[in-house]
Amino acid sequence: MPRPGSVLQDTSSSLVDGIDPLTGHIISTTIGGKNGEPKRTISYMAERVVGTGSFGIVFQAKCLETGETVAIKKVLQDKRYKNRELQLMRLMDHPNVISLKHCFFSTTTRDELFLNLVMDYVPETMYKVLKHYSNSNQRMPLIYVKLYTYQLFRGLAYMHSVAGVCHRDIKPQNILVDPLTHQVKICDFGSAKALVKGEANIAYICSRYYRAPELIFGATEYSTSIDIWSAGCVLAELLLGLPLFPGENAVDQLVEIIKVLGTPTREEIRCMNPNYTDFRFPQIKAHPWHKVFHKRMPPEAIDLTSRLLQYSPSLRCTAVQACAHPFFNELREVNARLPNGRPFPPLFNFKQEVWF
Repeated sequence: MPRPGSVLQDTSSSLVDGIDPLTGHIISTTIGGKNGEPKRTISYMAERVVGTGSFGIVFQAKCLETGETVAIKKVLQDKRYKNRELQLMRLMDHPNVISLKHCFFSTTTRDELFLNLVMDYVPETMYKVLKHYSNSNQRMPLIYVKLYTYQLFRGLAYMHSVAGVCHRDIKPQNILVDPLTHQVKICDFGSAKALVKGEANIAYICSRYYRAPELIFGATEYSTSIDIWSAGCVLAELLLGLPLFPGENAVDQLVEIIKVLGTPTREEIRCMNPNYTDFRFPQIKAHPWHKVFHKRMPPEAIDLTSRLLQYSPSLRCTAVQACAHPFFNELREVNARLPNGRPFPPLFNFKQEVWF
């Protein structure tokens, strides 16, 4: 696996004059020079912006030497600190996690330092796939729901159990889908962290619709089960065609959850955040899961969703347990194929260091 290291001491990349990622602009960097490898220059031509946010910008680019299309995430780098996203990405190597090809620095005329993360380019997100079906007034075929969420849980199983990483922002926008092979990759580790037991973390994390209830209750000592809640929300959204808990703000988010799961008991609140003392909630009964979904929904889908979306973090099934759930039995059949007759992407290519 790639080893972690300090961003500011990264000898695999050279500092170059930065160019804003506008169409047609070229960025060159030198890589190699480690373990006897010869140094070589790679040039990327920025083609289009594919994502923007407070983190920086992501653009599609083409490697001029090989013709390969890549995604480059450009983020402003504080020279005083290491970049956690880079540290974590270097630790991970899994078919369902976006891979880091290499990184390099760039500067601007204002002497700003930027870190550029060069990654696989995957053209679609689960959000866009969902939008396509929604615009067509259709539900996503169940085989794709199974295929996409199985790979999501497989990636999370690796991240949680092998790499020790909590993503902290699982949502359809951060799940990439290859439209040809239907391979899924978890991306955007800007909020990710290796959680340490007993170490406090920020509670205001994760996008609202997918935020675990313990975060809403202000918990600072949480576990990777917050990703499991988020993944349960994603599964429900693929099944329903729209978000399950579309809260308009943090308080309304909890109201949306209570409408389905009912009012949490004092014990459940204690499990989410033992320091929470305000127990004044209207008493609402849980809405039966089979009524949340339409009548033709397979019971296995409802059962898995209910196991993921539990108030008590310790009662949620793990990512490994989710992978083994009967909902995914169809993927394990000997002659299982995509609707177009093509084989599934690799789902069971296990090896010791990439076991799930």
